[in-house]
Amino acid sequence: MHLQPSAPCWGIDLGGTKLEGVVLGPEGRPLSRIRIPTERDRGYAHILDRIGLLISRMAEETGLRPAALGVGTPGALDPDSGTLKNSNTTCLIGQPLSRDLEARLGVPVTLMNDANCFALAEARLGAGREVQGESIFGIILGTGVGGGIVTGGRVLNGRHSIAGEWGHNFLDESGGPCYCGRTGCVETVLSGPALEGWYAARSGLRRPLAEIYQRFRAGQDADAAATMERLVQNFGKALGPVINLLDPAAVIVGGGVGNIGLLYTEGVRETARYVFNPRMETQILSPRLGDSAGVFGAAMLVQA
Repeated sequence: MHLQPSAPCWGIDLGGTKLEGVVLGPEGRPLSRIRIPTERDRGYAHILDRIGLLISRMAEETGLRPAALGVGTPGALDPDSGTLKNSNTTCLIGQPLSRDLEARLGVPVTLMNDANCFALAEARLGAGREVQGESIFGIILGTGVGGGIVTGGRVLNGRHSIAGEWGHNFLDESGGPCYCGRTGCVETVLSGPALEGWYAARSGLRRPLAEIYQRFRAGQDADAAATMERLVQNFGKALGPVINLLDPAAVIVGGGVGNIGLLYTEGVRETARYVFNPRMETQILSPRLGDSAGVFGAAMLVQA
């Protein structure tokens, strides 16, 4: 079910740490926006309860009830089995989340990967508005690495519901084992925890990535400089082939790693080295919606 653009759109961003819900009114204006802890350690049934609670609170705040619900999830809905797969919230794997929510809430539910939701929101309301009508690749560089493809204002989902999942392309053996069962995935090299772990292995010290970047900028830490060099070089090596395949007008970089300014200067130059064209016209952009993108995109899943 899809709603007319004037009808309020309800969305849930199901994160490992927090659940966020929004009711979007006309022109993307939030009528309600509420966050509660996910409490995923208490299991699948409890997560269903938490989503029900969030919907109830938004209904109380707005005096409305949802006619349909969009849900952004870690992982993707398997189009054949109707169950969730590839989720780092492992209690969701193999569960018919969409069907269970429809039974509980009594409304149609559209479920999609959270990176797709990020890409959709940024394409329609954020950094991608200046390149509307063109294809956009929205990527998440954070605790994990994911991506979503938006073309003609709509998400490309794919036969296996994995379109845009560049985080599990092979990049470099040095990344080591990935939770997906493979070795050297993009996620094992470019995610925030991967970069922090690489720095710790060199320096013997654990620091958050933001601090590593600050130390690099201060010019006081050779290990921080090496970590930033690893990030930039592998960012280009991983992203260039994706641009060759999709040829998007823009790449929008979300997630905590995306806050590192080098990606928009040195990272652009490094990416251009791997693009099959004399010059790279694809824009690499920072997002404009901040932490709103995921939940806004979830709500947009039910728009016409």
